[in-house]
Amino acid sequence: MTRQSRGGLTRPGIDDIVAGGFSTPWDAPTIPPFPFRFRNVEMMTLFYRSDRKAMEFLLPEPLQCTGDIVAIHIYRMNDTDWIGPFGESNIMFGASLPGGPSGSYSPYFFLSTEIGVSHGREMHGQPKKLANVSLEFRGDLIVGSVERNGIDIITATLPYKQVACDPKEIAAHFDFSTNINLKVIDHIDGRPAIRQLTSRKLADMTVHECWTGPCSVELRANVQAPIFRLPVLEPLRGFYWRADFSLIPGQIIHDYLAEDGKAV
Repeated sequence: MTRQSRGGLTRPGIDDIVAGGFSTPWDAPTIPPFPFRFRNVEMMTLFYRSDRKAMEFLLPEPLQCTGDIVAIHIYRMNDTDWIGPFGESNIMFGASLPGGPSGSYSPYFFLSTEIGVSHGREMHGQPKKLANVSLEFRGDLIVGSVERNGIDIITATLPYKQVACDPKEIAAHFDFSTNINLKVIDHIDGRPAIRQLTSRKLADMTVHECWTGPCSVELRANVQAPIFRLPVLEPLRGFYWRADFSLIPGQIIHDYLAEDGKAV
């Protein structure tokens, strides 16, 4: 069959459709192909002690909880390939797969762009939902917030750049750079198509600055964004940092539909 061209576009053939990185609508795709770059990302990372039983309740088997510390990341993505500027928040805690990797599991994810929501859910299996995420400087205070349905489900504060620190200190509780997610996709007839645990790491990271200090974390109830299921028992340290990094392909670390659970 002759490939048709129009307006600078070439109609995809079967080989294109089955290739990795293909997205619809094909003439204006939503999902960016790997890799893509995030530049000048401003991040607020806050740690607090929570209820371990509550954390285990949100963790899919066979993952195991590795502690009682929750991390909330609030990002201001200033310059991202394909997507442009947006806000994002990743809520996570330490987890490990027996016989497999350790890292962080994300029960909740919020961001302000439909492209990011689509990419996160289709590619990684991240539980992303739309929300308004902001990171602001208010005098001597850094304020991060996540709002959904008119409710500020997260309000977090950190002193403005009081103590410079080594970025390695951010990973003191668990390896949050290895992010584990539950990917769930059905066939059109309702049969399960994908049931996996996936893992991804950020690549080519350059940290430009990193600051630390005491933090506060306030959660408000919303059943469509139930962060309140991870109660704040003790606020710990917070960090403000700025970096560049790339998002690259990840791994399938567990396949629920395989007889032995191992990814092919």
